[in-house]
Amino acid sequence: MDRMGFPVSQAVDANPMIAGGGIVELLLVIFGIVVALAVVTLGVVLLGRHRANKREDDLHQDLQDQRADIERREHRLSEREERLDAEHRHLETRAHELAEAEAAVETRRAELLDIEADRRLTLERVAGLTAEDARRQLVESIENDAKRSAAITAREIERTAQEEADVRAKRILSTVIQRLAAEQTTESVVSIVHLPSDDMKGRIIGREGRNIRAFEQITGVNLIIDDTPEAVLLSCFDPVRREMGRLSLEELVADGRIHPSRIEEVHERSCLEVDRLCVRAGEDAAFEMGITDLHPELVATLGKLRYRTSYGQNVLKHLVESGHAAGLLADELGLDRAACVRGAFLHDIGKALTHEAEGSHAIVGAELARKYGESEDVVHAIEAHHNEVEPRTVEAILTQAADAISGGRPGARRESLEAYVERLHRLEEIAKSKNGVEKVFAMQAGRDVRVMVLPDVVDDIAAQVLARDIAKQFEEELTYPGQIKVTVVRESRATEVAR
Repeated sequence: MDRMGFPVSQAVDANPMIAGGGIVELLLVIFGIVVALAVVTLGVVLLGRHRANKREDDLHQDLQDQRADIERREHRLSEREERLDAEHRHLETRAHELAEAEAAVETRRAELLDIEADRRLTLERVAGLTAEDARRQLVESIENDAKRSAAITAREIERTAQEEADVRAKRILSTVIQRLAAEQTTESVVSIVHLPSDDMKGRIIGREGRNIRAFEQITGVNLIIDDTPEAVLLSCFDPVRREMGRLSLEELVADGRIHPSRIEEVHERSCLEVDRLCVRAGEDAAFEMGITDLHPELVATLGKLRYRTSYGQNVLKHLVESGHAAGLLADELGLDRAACVRGAFLHDIGKALTHEAEGSHAIVGAELARKYGESEDVVHAIEAHHNEVEPRTVEAILTQAADAISGGRPGARRESLEAYVERLHRLEEIAKSKNGVEKVFAMQAGRDVRVMVLPDVVDDIAAQVLARDIAKQFEEELTYPGQIKVTVVRESRATEVAR
């Protein structure tokens, strides 16, 4: 349909002119479109050409800038090359001058060597010796002088060292002994219990002696009632047990009620009290020594030595003195103070167990210390302080010295010199009384007896029997601290003279 509302086909058929005008219009529209496209295409082409021309101008400008930069660089390179050429020529000149100078030096050196050779030959001809002979003689002369001077110096140093060592040793020992300044001990092997009146003795004995029998059976302490006014005696080989008995008896006397059941009850409390006092004494002694890591069992064992004496000297105080002496000696000699003090402080700990274990107190103490974790150096110092084991360390020898200082100081022990000498003489007399004995030597303060026998009278089996008999007679007839080692020595010698 057309714009008027009629169908096209009908309009064309009705008016052919009108149909032809529509085609013309369509052609005009198409032509306009083509023209417009041509104009746009031309504009695009012109714009692209403009841009290409501008890019070409920019590229040309960049090319000119790069050429200018290259020219500047070429100019700088040419200038640098000229400078390098000039420096190279200068270096060649210097090298030539140095070569000439080196050649001159070599020439001068050769001349000097020739002069030195001529001078040496002249000296050798004048002295009649070659340079090697002269050098050897000079070295020998200097060596002999040096050896002589060294020998004189060494002898002087040795003499001075010996004198200074003697003086220093005396000063160290005197200083250590003086700084100990310990009091004289007065403990005994018997405890005395004072009574309010003599009537208390009858109550202690009890009806038909039942109280005294019960007391001795329960405590293991001998109760001696004699004519001493208002006092009874307690005797026991074990000082700790004797102290328990003393505390028990004092409490019974103070309470007044004395009968077997009461004795048993009081003794139990006294045992606990003595154990507490032992631990406290051991802790105080260890604290005084500055030792804080002792095993509790060692502390308790040390505390038991509070009630043990050796020739009137309290053993625990003896250990404290020995520890102080070892510390002073270690400071003077530059040794390990802690190890020396520890070894000396524990060296007699075995005395608390000698009535319970076999062997000397040194061996028993060493085993006890090893059991509770002490170091091998401390254990060795304990077992070697009476030479029952050969001392291998400085700490062991120093422990022996500290023990001797504490035990040998004036007033430390109550055994007189006469009694000591008499005991040694008695040891030798007993051993000499045996058949076949040639010589007897009492050593180590009577702790070691060496018996020399005649080999043609005493054979090997008889030697063993002889040692056993002598030791048994010592046990029966003598009183002595610790133990005595008897050694029978039998030696056979065959001698012949070649003529």
